[in-house]
Amino acid sequence: MMWQLLLGAVLMLALSVVFMAWPRSARAGEQQTPAQLFAERMDLLATARDAGELAEQDFDSAANELKQQFLEQEAKAVQLKASKSSWRWYGGLTVALIVMVAGIYSWNGHYGDLSNWQLAQQKLPEYGERSLLGRGEPLNDEELTNFALAIRTKLTREGDDAAAWFLLGRIWMSQGLMIDAIDAFEKALLMTPERPSLLISYSQALLVVGGDDKLAKAGRAMARVLTNDPDNLDALSLLAFIAYEKGDLEEATAAWMLLLDRLPASDPRYAAVLQKLQELGHEVSARQERQVLLTLDVDPSLRQQYPDASVFVFVRQPDGPALPVAAQRIPVPAGELQLMLTEEMAMQPGWTLASIDDVEVVALFSPSGSVDDRQGSFEVVSAPQLFSDGKVQVSLRLQAK
Repeated sequence: MMWQLLLGAVLMLALSVVFMAWPRSARAGEQQTPAQLFAERMDLLATARDAGELAEQDFDSAANELKQQFLEQEAKAVQLKASKSSWRWYGGLTVALIVMVAGIYSWNGHYGDLSNWQLAQQKLPEYGERSLLGRGEPLNDEELTNFALAIRTKLTREGDDAAAWFLLGRIWMSQGLMIDAIDAFEKALLMTPERPSLLISYSQALLVVGGDDKLAKAGRAMARVLTNDPDNLDALSLLAFIAYEKGDLEEATAAWMLLLDRLPASDPRYAAVLQKLQELGHEVSARQERQVLLTLDVDPSLRQQYPDASVFVFVRQPDGPALPVAAQRIPVPAGELQLMLTEEMAMQPGWTLASIDDVEVVALFSPSGSVDDRQGSFEVVSAPQLFSDGKVQVSLRLQAK
């Protein structure tokens, strides 16, 4: 693309020089020298005088007039001769024109944007890997801009794509271009209207922009997420902030209370929610994070017989869902081991130790080291336990059969 612009500029300059120089050269070729005109006319006068057609007095008068014309023609010839040196002027003008065009283009041209666009097309796969897969260094501001340009070009060439519009909206939102981000999210929602991550990002952008209509759209989007996934903590958190911005403090309080019960105390959002509730006049104290302290005693012969075995420790609700609220895998130990299971070891967001009040602890011994291979495996289960001051203490022993 750059070489095409350069070729066009060179052709324009060449045409400019030809148009300026050609008329003068043509006129110069048609001129007759003053000496040739003078000699020719003097011969005609002398012939007329010798033939008696012209009196001596008239000859002198005509000769004087011819001499005057000769002087004038000589001056013109000198000027024409001097004009031959004007090619230097043309050369200087051409150089000046080149410098002027180059200066104007470098100051006001878009060659930099064109170069960035070409680079973005070449590096689109690399930008995608670094941005989406976390491979290599994070994208800087310039690379993010080029990434967005490449995605926009891809959309123009290949047509609408929900994932591309979603990614483009995320880039624009990170750059503070909220209106553009909202427009991109809305295009993606036309194709994938129930995607939770898309609805959450869309609501975040609407919340930043603000305004009654934007907040109403954000609220409806979060309602759609929570309808399909009532335990989505991100959606619940956003719903609380949307209600707060709308001035609906009762709804905001209810959402934050629910969120506070589901968030682990170690979650950064926990302290922010606690502060908001206290600002609204609610006497809420920080909840102590729940922990299960397990003393696990393993028969040393199990380690000797199955060196590649693993022990899977689960905490679950008695007579409740099969999904554990906390889990940990360890290589088979020899002897006694102290373990602590916390709310951060949840297998699913919103289903943690804080979600239940009574627990049972399971230690599963797997000779193969895989939880799916039950051949030769066995387990021991504790009696149901209630949390006391946020803690449960259990002892289990795995004995060779």
